[in-house]
Formats: sequence, structure tokens, C-alpha cells
Amino acid sequence: MKGERDLTALLRHMKPELRPGTFVFCTIAANEGVPAALNPLLMFREQEGTTLVMPREEAEAAGLRYAFPSRLITLTVHSALDAVGFLAAITARLAEAGISVNAVSAFHHDHLFVPADRADEVMLLLQEMSDAKPL
Repeated sequence: MKGERDLTALLRHMKPELRPGTFVFCTIAANEGVPAALNPLLMFREQEGTTLVMPREEAEAAGLRYAFPSRLITLTVHSALDAVGFLAAITARLAEAGISVNAVSAFHHDHLFVPADRADEVMLLLQEMSDAKPL
């Protein structure tokens, strides 16, 4: 199953879905293992430490400090990992609106973590982009 590469098709068929809950970004020391009680949605190891993205409630229950309370929007079009310009177009549009975004590309889809209080606005902007006529 090949992912879509055509930018016009990606934008037209992105079909964003707002996932329930609020997600947060936490960090633990690079040499520290992830506690067994945690089930992060995303984990990324950097030289300075390991980033964990998880539901806010889970971070609070574990006593972890966190940043960037966000909502998760999944772009349900199956985008190719080597597609060019898809996230650039989206992040540029959100930047024009003054909205920060942390984008994550996974094997099948792209995912956007956006400020929790602006998620509905992002959904409207994405729908506008999807409905726009190609240049």
C-alpha cells in the first residue's frame, strides 16, 4: 500500500480528525528508562533526554512536569513518507494564523499537536485548505 505523494491530492483528501483528550510533552533523563506504568503515545530519544508525549492525566498521575498542553489532529490521508510540501503547506498556513504546531510523521499518517485552546480553529483552517481550489 503506497502513500500519496501528490500535494494537491494530499491537501484535498487530508480529512483531519480531532482526537479526544489533551496531550502533553514531558522529558526524562537520557539514561532513565520509561516507567512501566506509563504508556506514551510517542517517545523520542535525544542526547539531552527522552521526550514522552502522553495524555495530560497520565503525566499528572506520574508526577511528571510537562509542557505544551495540546490536542492531537490526525490527517487521515495515507501520506507517503517522502511526500514533498504537505506539512510545509499546513505549517505555513498555521504560522500565518499565529498558531504553533508540533508535527509528527508516522508510517501511514501525519499528526499535528496544536495548542489545546486553538484546536477548533485549526480544524476550520485545515478544512478551508482541503476545500480550496488548486492553483
